[in-house]
Amino acid sequence: MKFLLMTVALGLLLLAEDGMGRRASRTRRDLNSSLHRGGIRDPFGSYCERRGGCCPGRDDQCTVPYLDTICYCDLFCNRTVSDCCPDFWGHCLGIEPPVIGPCERNGQRFPSGATYKENCNLCTCGPVGRWECEQHACLMENDMIQQINRGNYGWRAGNYSQFWGMSLDQGLRYRLGTQRPSWTVMSMNEIQMNMDTAEHLPSYFNAAEKWPGKIHEPLDQGNCAASWAFSTAAVASDRISIQSMGHMTPQLSPQNLISCDTRNQGGCAGGRIDGAWWYLRRSGVVTEECYPFTPPQHTPTEVGQCMMQSRSVGRGKRQATAHCPNSHSYHNEIYQSTPPYRLSSNEKEIMKEIMDNGPVQAILEVHEDFFIYQSGIYRHTDVNVHKPQQYRKHGTHSVRITGWGEERDYTGQTRKYWTAANSWGKNWGENGYFRIARGKNECQIEAFVIGVWGRVTMEDMRSHHNHHHHHHNKRK
Repeated sequence: MKFLLMTVALGLLLLAEDGMGRRASRTRRDLNSSLHRGGIRDPFGSYCERRGGCCPGRDDQCTVPYLDTICYCDLFCNRTVSDCCPDFWGHCLGIEPPVIGPCERNGQRFPSGATYKENCNLCTCGPVGRWECEQHACLMENDMIQQINRGNYGWRAGNYSQFWGMSLDQGLRYRLGTQRPSWTVMSMNEIQMNMDTAEHLPSYFNAAEKWPGKIHEPLDQGNCAASWAFSTAAVASDRISIQSMGHMTPQLSPQNLISCDTRNQGGCAGGRIDGAWWYLRRSGVVTEECYPFTPPQHTPTEVGQCMMQSRSVGRGKRQATAHCPNSHSYHNEIYQSTPPYRLSSNEKEIMKEIMDNGPVQAILEVHEDFFIYQSGIYRHTDVNVHKPQQYRKHGTHSVRITGWGEERDYTGQTRKYWTAANSWGKNWGENGYFRIARGKNECQIEAFVIGVWGRVTMEDMRSHHNHHHHHHNKRK
């Protein structure tokens, strides 16, 4: 008997709660602001149709998720507050939706307050029936692309979907990320190179052809402003591979630098190459396979905690004290460099260095038109000269120069270029690379050029060789 009473009581309690819950949701619905007074922000979706139809009378469960709220498909929705889904009138009632707005777009009318995004600018329907759009300069501006392709600039421009919808300011903030070297670093002595005046430098050179399998493919830094880490890791990877004669061919990890080299560095919010080289010399880094790059998920400035430590094992050498921060890689060898050295801005000396010792690191001033580069020999153009200042901006980036060449243009003039690897992925530019005018300090590319030696001893080469050999035998 007691048990039965308890069950009945429980049942009544649940019913009461259900009623209260319903009443609460009904009150919330009655108080809802009209979806349409705020503007149907997505009038082309199929909501009631996708839900499988409309509900007669009032049914508070007859809802569909709509942007950041819900909309209703019951016949009650347009009698009180207008909280109907955008396709309610057409799908449920078979009539035209009520004319709700002063602004027009693509033959549709929109209420005041409605918004849409035009590339990188948000447009809002104003009270007087006119769309009012923000005036940011976008990273992908069609008129700039067309002007460059119509002119004889020596290079072609293209539209990149990964940059679409970003403003120029965002491109400069998230896609570059090398701080201008300080005055002290800029006044670093250039190495004296004894160049034999009779020495012949070829008119074309490509490091990947001289050292096959030792020059690494361009990576993609995503929206992480850390070219300081990407260019440093790339140059060090190539140099260690060349110097060890292919016994060690690591693709070094930019993420290791981004997360662990935090002294006066900003991770994905920009950093200094001298700091990166200092870290590579003192602490060393592991490979990309061991410590893979993870682009920032939420804010581009997040760094992620450092997952790799190293300790000294004497004579300046370091050893990892942690496993790789991923489960399928066991090789946590630490790679180090010697202190970097600065080359002169003389193109012949830079060429000789690349030809003798491998790719170098260069600082590049990136202007608004560099983002749309697709092929050819880049020179910064003046196509935006008549536009307001906000369309003409630049920021500092760092890249890896891997070779050079020359070609004749349509007037028969010889145009000399550097070939350089960027870190915007392989679908940007010429398979991740770009060519840029050589011998003219175009965009400051010859102003600050760095070479470096890996820290490679015979002992390293032997242990890597055995390790490699052992691997091969296991694979057979």
